[in-house]
Amino acid sequence: MTRTLTQNEVLGNRLPLIGGEFVEPAVDTFDAINPTTGELLATIPRCGAAEIDRAVAAARAAFPGWSGRPAGERAAMLFKLADWIDANVAQLIHLDAIDIGRTVHELPYDYYLAGGQYRFFASAIAAHDGWNSSSAAGWMVAKREPLGVVGQIIPWNVPAIMVAFKIAPALAAGNTVVLKPDENASLSTLHLCTALAEIFPPGVVNVVPGMGEEAGAALTAHPGVAKLAFTGSAEVGRLIAAAGAERLIPVSLELGGKSPNIVFPDVDDLDLVIANATFGAIFCNGQSCLAGTRLFVHDAVYDEAIPLLKNAFDGVRLGSPLDPATRLGPLVSAKQGEQVLDYISSGKETANLITGGERAEVAGGENGVFIQPTLFETTNDTRIAREEIFGPVLSVIRWRDWDDMIAQANDTAYGLAAGLYTSNLANAMRTADALEAGSVWVNAYVNLNPGAPFGGYKESGLGRENCKETLDMYSTLKTIMLSTQVPPPMM
Repeated sequence: MTRTLTQNEVLGNRLPLIGGEFVEPAVDTFDAINPTTGELLATIPRCGAAEIDRAVAAARAAFPGWSGRPAGERAAMLFKLADWIDANVAQLIHLDAIDIGRTVHELPYDYYLAGGQYRFFASAIAAHDGWNSSSAAGWMVAKREPLGVVGQIIPWNVPAIMVAFKIAPALAAGNTVVLKPDENASLSTLHLCTALAEIFPPGVVNVVPGMGEEAGAALTAHPGVAKLAFTGSAEVGRLIAAAGAERLIPVSLELGGKSPNIVFPDVDDLDLVIANATFGAIFCNGQSCLAGTRLFVHDAVYDEAIPLLKNAFDGVRLGSPLDPATRLGPLVSAKQGEQVLDYISSGKETANLITGGERAEVAGGENGVFIQPTLFETTNDTRIAREEIFGPVLSVIRWRDWDDMIAQANDTAYGLAAGLYTSNLANAMRTADALEAGSVWVNAYVNLNPGAPFGGYKESGLGRENCKETLDMYSTLKTIMLSTQVPPPMM
């Protein structure tokens, strides 16, 4: 007979991990609220500058021993962490579903990618040594060395992926970490600390929950931090970059997006294209920086595509994120819901609403903010087509001329991702080359795989994650020149 888990067992660990210990800070707490039901899930310690200072001290103390370990030993621990995630994935998925409203239909992909990150960087570090060469003057050795303590701040929309994107390359390269999860999505990350504490030496990974203006600001400004890594809004990204510039330490940023997704008239199956474009716009409940929220549809198939899009959007099932049939859950908070509804109101004034555009009622989710999948016909100069909405809203734009379409697609402050659908290789290649985006997906939007560089142009950020080159962001090169003898006097 299967025993029913208690609420505490379901939630797992909820305490910060500092110096290998779970600590109970003598401070206030903040609430983790179920965005579907409005119920209180847990109270989480609200860490601040004191806990950040303690975590950085622990990471600095752990750095010499961790960076001195052979790469193979560090890799073995990353492999072990990936195995722990596989063994506990059901509980982790449940935590994210009740904490941020993501659906259990989508979340397995998050943990597939997260496990892949740990395994990828465990393997990639073996080929990240530097190089050497000889000349008449002697030998030159260039070696890669870790930076030290890395301060990392992540958002709430995909916590499993964000944690993996940050700590996997940092630890593989030999750094120690102080990570601040978002206050809206701390539960699964804190539960992951159970494994982090078991697998890694004390102080190598420290996880400190709290508010951005308190714990986040303290971590960003801490003099003991050697590098900063942040995923979130461009507004906060500028503050992080300025803090790094003030202390002349490296900063990597993955920020917002307003990604174009382009439909050519030569597609083989318009129904499949519409299904993929719909997914690309509203997965993650529309709360994704890489979502394809501007759909450019060629004039030759536009009139056929619009009713297909309407049917696709109307057919998206809203409901509890714990229901495997649900495809769209609640937005993460009432504040986020207000922002999305404000954008929708703006769209109703400046664009043609095809479907959606209202708050939805879901049985059992009366306290959650559910937004109908919303589809607008618009032009590229409207607010809804230019600003990042972070909700299930898609702007459809008609195009005829390729050059004009490319100019509009690139006419944005962002450049994180882009997509296109075509059966013509020439269209695919010339369009991919012309788009100002860090990732361009041809015929399959959101085609993420470990090893494929991910990052943006323009205000979408600095640096690339998810690839071997990411290890360069978490290390520095040291050159050692070895002469066989002392040279004769120069003067």
